[in-house]
Amino acid sequence: MLVTIPQVLSREEVAHCRQILEAAAWADGRATAGEQSAQVKFNLQIPEASPAARELGDVVLRALGRNAMFTSAALPFRVYPPMFNRYDLGMKFGAHVDNAIRVVPNAGGFRMRADISSTLFLTDPSEYDGGELVVEDTYGSQTVKLEAGSMVVYPATSLHHVTEITRGSRWSCFFWSQSMVKDDGQRSFLHEMDLAIIRLRQELPDNHPSVLTLTGGYHNLLRRWTEI
Repeated sequence: MLVTIPQVLSREEVAHCRQILEAAAWADGRATAGEQSAQVKFNLQIPEASPAARELGDVVLRALGRNAMFTSAALPFRVYPPMFNRYDLGMKFGAHVDNAIRVVPNAGGFRMRADISSTLFLTDPSEYDGGELVVEDTYGSQTVKLEAGSMVVYPATSLHHVTEITRGSRWSCFFWSQSMVKDDGQRSFLHEMDLAIIRLRQELPDNHPSVLTLTGGYHNLLRRWTEI
């Protein structure tokens, strides 16, 4: 399941992030890649332990906490501290699958499972050419290039790549989530049910039998499939 979520960050929050990133020190992005991914990764990143990464990570985490669509689609149990990257002219990231297990920084070696990958765009499409995120999975190949402040979430099991930048620069935030429901098919079904409940509640009162039945079914499936 691939879901795009508009306006995760406001324009003011995007501008704040860009201002901090402009003044930050960037490093080779291959430092955080796995052995195979490092061979096809050509971008820059803010070091995870830097003050800029921590400050902006908190901005993103607060935004995720207030975003109902992210909660519905990801059913997050844990979220890896957000990271920040940029692709300048000629940079790209070849086809790869994200690592299944991530060691959470500054957490005493604590590990989490990466079920869901997320990219939060910090530059508008008009600012660069190329730089499309291409995700391939059972639902086919999808190309993603969103407005600044918008985000895409997709299974971390998906083969994906970022096309070469031919003009400008593409900046973004990226992170992984461990979901309470690790199976993507089950998460997708629950997300569709949640959206159906929202639509039904717009037409019927909350105490209507159809609303109660569908809501009960959603929570009973969530109870059956959740791992916490």
